[in-house]
Amino acid sequence: MKALIRCALCTCLLAGSGGWLAAQESAGAAGQAEDKTPTSYDMKAQAALDLQQMQQKFVSLAQAIPQEKYNWRPDAESRSIAEMFLHTAGAGFGFPKMLDVAAPADFTGKGFDKTTTDKAKIVEWLNKSFAHQIAAANGITNADYAKLVPKLGPGANQGDVIYLLVVHQHEQLGIAIAYARSVGVTPPWTADALKKAKGK
Repeated sequence: MKALIRCALCTCLLAGSGGWLAAQESAGAAGQAEDKTPTSYDMKAQAALDLQQMQQKFVSLAQAIPQEKYNWRPDAESRSIAEMFLHTAGAGFGFPKMLDVAAPADFTGKGFDKTTTDKAKIVEWLNKSFAHQIAAANGITNADYAKLVPKLGPGANQGDVIYLLVVHQHEQLGIAIAYARSVGVTPPWTADALKKAKGK
């Protein structure tokens, strides 16, 4: 897992470096087509965009699920719908702490996913959490992505923290969609796409 993260980040961070140039020269020498890949990649902007899009989907999905379904869970050992959404929000406060971005004072930390089943409050927490995540992503520069974060592990850097945050939230979105469909709710963006397709 760590090797894959490092490989992906290094590919981006080396753009425009001597290693990148050498690869292009080697490709040219072999008679291959010129590589049109940009020599730089705005990782910060992409991370913020991913998080903004996930915020819209999480919030619309949370709003679409009826309040009476918020205690539903697939089995006794799994999180309920309410707990799943709050776990997502909690992760959005937890990961940035590794970048020394403090969580809000009213975030309780451990046990946060069991603090409420109220739909309106959960939607509020989702919005608050994603705003916090986006601010954290925007709070560092692309160059900062290479700065080490010893508390995460040997060789880990700030880019790893943002990467893991985005991956975690994408994973949670998949779980949220599965939960929603299990209680008869089609994701709003999918429902909209189906309506448009039928209207053609």
